[in-house]
Amino acid sequence: MELRFVKVSPYRTNCYVLVKENMALVIDPGDEYEKIKACIGDDTIIGALVTHGHIDHVGATKYFNDVYNYSNLKEGKYKIGPFKFEVIYVPGHTDDSVAYYFYEDDKMFTGDFLFKGTVGRTDLSTGSLTDMKNSLNKIKKYPDTRIYPGHGDFSSLYYEIENNIYFCDL
Repeated sequence: MELRFVKVSPYRTNCYVLVKENMALVIDPGDEYEKIKACIGDDTIIGALVTHGHIDHVGATKYFNDVYNYSNLKEGKYKIGPFKFEVIYVPGHTDDSVAYYFYEDDKMFTGDFLFKGTVGRTDLSTGSLTDMKNSLNKIKKYPDTRIYPGHGDFSSLYYEIENNIYFCDL
């Protein structure tokens, strides 16, 4: 699986484009559709995934209405085209937060739930520190996984478990 990304919106949201067999799956199309389309190139868009409903993660979803727009998948395993992944419900930043774990590639897209060195805010509407702690505990079973957050730098779950202060309280 090839991983591409582009920063979109004034919030510099990481929009990811996964490519396999010339098919593209977009994660968090936050804004600036033309930049996203340029990142996709000649590959065929087969779907868009959203980690949570904040505007900086969904702003360009209207451009994906001609393909599947997967905004409310339930927890479980899925296959879209050649992509196999697990949806993990991870409330804390918002009550609709999910992470996408592509188990064949050990890659997890965490949106604003987990960043390198920190976690998403829990003081906004539908946020919860208790839920955040439960969600962090829940994903500890994926330690060899690379994480790709909604903003900032990439990391690994192993690194976060060892170094992120929010994991120390678990």
